[in-house]
Amino acid sequence: MTNKIDLPQVLVVDDDDRLRNLLVKYLSENGFIVVAAKNAMDARNKLKGLQFDIIILDLMMPGESGLDFAGDYRRTSTVPILMLTAMGEADERIVGLERGADDYLVKPFEPRELLLRLHNILKRLPKVAAENVEISMGDAVFYVGRGELLVRGNVARLTDIETGLLRALSSRPGDILSRDELIKLTGTAGGGRAVDVQVTRLRRKIERDPKVPRYLQTVRGRGYMLQPD
Repeated sequence: MTNKIDLPQVLVVDDDDRLRNLLVKYLSENGFIVVAAKNAMDARNKLKGLQFDIIILDLMMPGESGLDFAGDYRRTSTVPILMLTAMGEADERIVGLERGADDYLVKPFEPRELLLRLHNILKRLPKVAAENVEISMGDAVFYVGRGELLVRGNVARLTDIETGLLRALSSRPGDILSRDELIKLTGTAGGGRAVDVQVTRLRRKIERDPKVPRYLQTVRGRGYMLQPD
């Protein structure tokens, strides 16, 4: 059985709320850890906190377009990009490929075709080297790429579920993740109560005062949020 934290991680960038939410649900149910962004600026913020294996990018977005984002991002990263476009003209597809996209898919599309294209890209392209992304939380530092937590310079032992929770929360710093989202991302068994227990254990390792958490915060009625330094 595949460990949740070893699943490929995909960033979905699309301003269409309905399509973005559908892609998050579908891909999460089909073997991906999914993080969503509503525009290019949001995508840049997400990319600061976590390494992704592949990006699904809408071509036409308000503000900075997918084409412009891809061209700029490709200057510093080799993470593969699958571009979504409503335009089927050959010229537009060529421009997308010239800007750094590895493949494209014309809307509307069959979800199964999207899965096939994602898997084909991941198979044929070299694996991106993991980066030592650091999440600082007072005395604690979490290295996202290798799933290691250091507290005052000493390695703190983490279970697979704790590592998964920290990776999921680190992927969206400042955002609220519901218990259901965390269950899907980490494979936590036992429902929402089990998530609460794991968060309590993490706080004991991270927080100076676990009863008054500064970094791993509870948002009453909604879920949990990581607020790093």
